[in-house]
Amino acid sequence: MNSTFRSLRVHNYLLWFIGALTSNIGTWMQRTAQDWIVLTELTDHDAAAVGITMALQLGPVLVLMPWAGLIADRVNVRRMLMVTQAVMGMLALGLGAIVVTGVAQLWHVYLFALLLGIASAVDAPIRQTFVAELVEKKDLTNAVSLNSVSFHTARMIGPAVAGLLTVVIGAGWVFVINSLTFAGTLIALWLIRVSELREQPRAPRAKGQIIAGFRYVRGKPAIVVILVMVSLIGTFGMNFSIFTSTMATIEFHKGAGEFGLLSSIMAVGSVTGALVSARQERPRMRTIFFASGLFGVACLLAALMPSFASFAVSLALIGFASLMFMTTANATVQTTVNPAMRGRVMALYMAIFVGGTPVGAPFVGWVVNQFGPRWGLGVAAISGVLAASVCLYWLVRYKHVRVRYSRSWPQLRVGYASDARAHELATQEIAIVEAEVQKG
Repeated sequence: MNSTFRSLRVHNYLLWFIGALTSNIGTWMQRTAQDWIVLTELTDHDAAAVGITMALQLGPVLVLMPWAGLIADRVNVRRMLMVTQAVMGMLALGLGAIVVTGVAQLWHVYLFALLLGIASAVDAPIRQTFVAELVEKKDLTNAVSLNSVSFHTARMIGPAVAGLLTVVIGAGWVFVINSLTFAGTLIALWLIRVSELREQPRAPRAKGQIIAGFRYVRGKPAIVVILVMVSLIGTFGMNFSIFTSTMATIEFHKGAGEFGLLSSIMAVGSVTGALVSARQERPRMRTIFFASGLFGVACLLAALMPSFASFAVSLALIGFASLMFMTTANATVQTTVNPAMRGRVMALYMAIFVGGTPVGAPFVGWVVNQFGPRWGLGVAAISGVLAASVCLYWLVRYKHVRVRYSRSWPQLRVGYASDARAHELATQEIAIVEAEVQKG
């Protein structure tokens, strides 16, 4: 097995990968069916309603983040994952029941989206920290990347299956099927060899631990800049459900099958991006810079595509860039953080990444309603360019990257400040950061 899939050699990680893949396929099936019934059955193609549904499902991450992260740093994460996965499975079954029986109204979907969001808010940081117990530290970047492969392979399969099943048996049964897929994760967690887990340091019970997590992040400039970039792209760029559903129905006048196909095509690019990331020995900030800039360019190209086919192709590039960005950013944070702080830091990461949706999704939905789907993609393009600009500023200030033009050869060269000057600047900046932390 080559280096790209080296974490799959680990028995426990292999079980987790298979179980998570099964559950993720069901989750993407539900997301696709949920967006479809909100857009076409419960409203008259109201993009803002889709945005509100996304906001309700993802918003609790922002509110519950401090407590969820602390839970992840304190509890037995394997047992807690069993609880959260079982709860989410029951919620999927409940939503399926009211849709199948024909009594579903828009507020029902809103309510289930909120409840699922609360369960997911607790589940997310625990799921992130659990990976560190499955593999050795040297394989953590690879394991994080393969998690993304699992998630986006499911994203490639799930929407296409959901689009077909929605036409054949109806969206309600898609939710019921999703409830059954959570058994995959539960079985994997049950079969994991507990003796082979690499238990991480647990935070002791003490006052001020939530504040301590914020102070820890504040003293890490690299993590801060990643969180700013994640905030920009997560809030205004990754509203894929709105982009694909409205472009498919409003711009190109397509149905449920074509809508599911678009999400699957984007997932092809996403899986490719994750596999490229998995080959990295360690995550690099320059990869994050490149991926965020490419995401902005890809969204601009998608907004300009004249046909359904060309738009579908452009989505693969968006998927590639977004996955390179997300995977490398996630791995950078996980591999540079103190293990005892990992839960709180990853909860903050997830809150910023996902929690921006309550602001971004309704706003992008409003833009689409007022100006059309292409302008919504324009907002995503701007977010990518801004995030790349933030990263470039950090590289210049903290890594002392300099761009020099060589007259002897017409090219731009990226270099670093001299060692003496770099040491002087670094010393000054460390002193500033330490002073700020002491003030805090």
